[in-house]
Amino acid sequence: MYQNFATTARPEQGPPRLAALRERMKAAGLDGWIVPRGDTWRGENVRARDERLAWLTGFTGSAGFAAILHDKAGVFIDGRYKIQIKSQVAPDFTAVDWPATKLADWLIAELPEGGTVGYDAWLHTPHEIGELREKLQPKGIGLEPQDNLVDMIWEDRPAAPDAPFIAWPEEYAGKSHAEKRAEIAALLREAGQKCAVITLPDSIAWLLNIRGDDVPSTPVPLSFAILDDTGRCELFCPKGKADDLRDHLGEDVDVLDIDAFLGALGQLSGPVRVDPKSAPSIVETTLKGWETKISEDEDPCILPKARKNAAEIEGARAAHLRDGAAVCRFLHWLDGEAEKLGQGDHRLTEIGVVTALEGFRRETGELRGISFETIAGAGEHGAITHYRVTEDTDREVRPGELLLVDSGGQYLDGTTDITRTIAIGQPPEDAAQCYTRVLQGMIALSRARFPKGLAGRDLDALARFPLWTAGLDYDHGTGHGVGAYLSVHEGPQRISKGAMTVIEPGMILSNEPGYYREGHFGIRIENLIVTREAPQIPGADDREMYDFETLTYVPLERRLIVAEMLSAVERDWIDAYHATTLEKIAPRLDGAARDWLTAACAPL
Repeated sequence: MYQNFATTARPEQGPPRLAALRERMKAAGLDGWIVPRGDTWRGENVRARDERLAWLTGFTGSAGFAAILHDKAGVFIDGRYKIQIKSQVAPDFTAVDWPATKLADWLIAELPEGGTVGYDAWLHTPHEIGELREKLQPKGIGLEPQDNLVDMIWEDRPAAPDAPFIAWPEEYAGKSHAEKRAEIAALLREAGQKCAVITLPDSIAWLLNIRGDDVPSTPVPLSFAILDDTGRCELFCPKGKADDLRDHLGEDVDVLDIDAFLGALGQLSGPVRVDPKSAPSIVETTLKGWETKISEDEDPCILPKARKNAAEIEGARAAHLRDGAAVCRFLHWLDGEAEKLGQGDHRLTEIGVVTALEGFRRETGELRGISFETIAGAGEHGAITHYRVTEDTDREVRPGELLLVDSGGQYLDGTTDITRTIAIGQPPEDAAQCYTRVLQGMIALSRARFPKGLAGRDLDALARFPLWTAGLDYDHGTGHGVGAYLSVHEGPQRISKGAMTVIEPGMILSNEPGYYREGHFGIRIENLIVTREAPQIPGADDREMYDFETLTYVPLERRLIVAEMLSAVERDWIDAYHATTLEKIAPRLDGAARDWLTAACAPL
């Protein structure tokens, strides 16, 4: 998928759709209806036909949900979207600070005893419904699964994409899917489980070495799978999607129609492994209806997928060098454009920035698509954490402001994600000091050396501390996992205040602290890093330690670095990073772009 700039939802569309939904609720005898952002497959990116939250409310953020009552409509959003939601939803909807305000607490406060809330059992997990029911039942509020009421009123709902699945080459995967199936089957036998129901598309993509084109930016195959303890697998997908994969999948993988999935659950003998935090609730209720023994356990592919093997890491390195050269060509172009601003009628817009960057990536000849919609926020738009420029919001890039560009590419050998904040002319007051603090946090995490067994929450403060000392912070995680030609936001590995997953070798993460001043500017600097075993220090004990290898090599914004604020160690890190960037990227450039890189990488 490549970028488009269409406005997909408008605030004024919300009220009549809300009224129609309430009529359906009334007819169904419901006092409330839950509208999640996610789809059946729990993906951050969803098909146009599954954008129910945006269609109903106008809110297009990648996380959140709505709870619709007859007299109130709450849209639950986290700190990343506090600015964005103000311009996207009509007054009929009320923004609710989440997770500070829990859905159950809000429903209890707003609904009378005896109320009933409906939900689509394909769109919520057993864990979500169980937690909600546990809190609502004592208050006399019921939960009832129903056919989706939003789908009933969505008359022009888009069709599902029909592009076929493809095989992902073993040279990039590092293992055959037979080896992976055997590995996961061994885990099932060890746990005493007869089979696993796998519903996350990126897990299925990893397990079977296949990819798809079903959702924007993320090459996953929307499907379901059942893997037994011998390694045999059933793949459930829409008709025709896997026709070209017969030879690739082999005799031990059966391809069945997706409509047969629920029926197949009735043929299973337990214990059946089901992930209560990712499977649709209807999976558990169907198995319970057949009185099949369920073993609630994490998706068995989650951690093996997160621990990249040598081939996947090598692919990531290659993808980042290719992508880094494209981004450097873009930054050289951007500097030239910025110099022309104010001369005659020359102008540069956010859409122009996005289009140019995508063009440089396309010129590699290996771009499969963007890994998410490019964020190009000029001035006050940079303070909107997940800003998406549209034809309606597009504005000029002007001298005297910052431009935040967060983007990534999908290549067969890897997924990239990089953010750079650029000064357009003289930067705003205080911006350089804020940028330098963000950079200090990024450097601290890049240099981290830590003992085996630490989780993302243990590392998060390293990136925030330089900001904290000035009374500043940011309302998003410091780092997310990244897949191998898969999701740019991969779990379970994260670096954030609440990240509990232990960081292990092979895990690719982003390193992206930021600072946002509403109405003025936003700053974020992002490199991708991969966890590895740290070299031993002579004379130290033999405790097992990890550190990070940097994957992203693109110059930092020298015009925003206040060298006097840096320690000697930080200056040395920047100089070393730039020297390595020049060494790795310069051979991929020529002419003026190479000269630009040489200047951008000069020692501080």
